[in-house]
Amino acid sequence: MSKDAIKTFIRDTLSISRLSISGERLDEIVSLYEPHSFARNDLFIKEGKIATHHYFLTNGFMRAFTHNLDGEEVTTDFFHSNIPVGEPTSLFTGAKAMENIQALTDCEGFLISFEHSNRLFHTIPEFREFGRTMLVKDFAAFKKRTLSLINQTAEERYADLINTNKEVFQYAQLKYIASYLGITDSSLSRIRKEYSKK
Repeated sequence: MSKDAIKTFIRDTLSISRLSISGERLDEIVSLYEPHSFARNDLFIKEGKIATHHYFLTNGFMRAFTHNLDGEEVTTDFFHSNIPVGEPTSLFTGAKAMENIQALTDCEGFLISFEHSNRLFHTIPEFREFGRTMLVKDFAAFKKRTLSLINQTAEERYADLINTNKEVFQYAQLKYIASYLGITDSSLSRIRKEYSKK
């Protein structure tokens, strides 16, 4: 499997901060990523276990989910191809993961261990800046999602999901999408029907 997608993602992320990185540095970074595949329904991260790796998903689709007080699954995020996937709080603090991350399709990508990530943070300034930028982006996305559950209608959240992650409707079951949007399955069916008429 080619690691070009990882290099492109790092370059593009650094460009947000108007930084560049040499080909040699990129080669050094990606040399520590190991190929790994997940079969459909496999768990990459398991709730209650400590995360030891980060994953760069090159092909496939995944979701993060937890359980509410009634024991029902609630989907908290979706991951499409060519982005990093992980549970950074568990990975960097050693705390038990609070979510599961599951492959919704057969998935291909590359794993990097906490030890290797930590080494890169301490030895390559560009990787440290890459990590900082990713944390800022992830926090901003988390904040936006949290606020959307408060100040947006279900219809608006549905429209946003179509605009930002349309392939979720190709790979995720409707019950996963409904729980992610904070609505019931029947509400999602109604919204989809109304949206299709527009």
